[in-house]
Amino acid sequence: MCRGRDSLPITCLERAKELKALFGSLLQKSDSITGHSKKSDKLRFNVEEPLKWKESFDNLLTSPNGLCLFRAFLVTEFSEENVAFYLACEDYKTTKPSKLASKAKKIYDEFIGSDAPREVNLDHETKAITKENMEQPSQSCFNVAQSKIYTLMEKDCYPRFLKSSTYLELTRKTKTG
Repeated sequence: MCRGRDSLPITCLERAKELKALFGSLLQKSDSITGHSKKSDKLRFNVEEPLKWKESFDNLLTSPNGLCLFRAFLVTEFSEENVAFYLACEDYKTTKPSKLASKAKKIYDEFIGSDAPREVNLDHETKAITKENMEQPSQSCFNVAQSKIYTLMEKDCYPRFLKSSTYLELTRKTKTG
């Protein structure tokens, strides 16, 4: 069950709104090449950044600005749990061995198990493999499930994001200067 926009951290929602406004205002100035938020100097980017997101899904996921906007987009599509699961798996891979079992259970219960509050769309076989991997959690126990969700986002959500009005507006303004 998706909790919608309310499930996103407030900072991500605020940042998405800030980025949209920031990209829009910067792109109106044809001579702007780089910029940063007046509210926060920690937000820096190149106005060409949105064009790089179209080059590959990995470019989008590795860009903090792109990832934040993509998450906000997924909330509108009621599928934010996919990127949340993907990111939880990335974080899990860096977990200390002593914490693997408890963290694995938390991820499994939140995203994969029956009655998971943020259940991701996985086939029965992938769920079974992941459940079996949970018997002896390792840093790779979610690799199959994570790969399936990555592919789902890359083939389904990512193309829709690239066709979204927010993304198209950003790239149009970038191209026209």
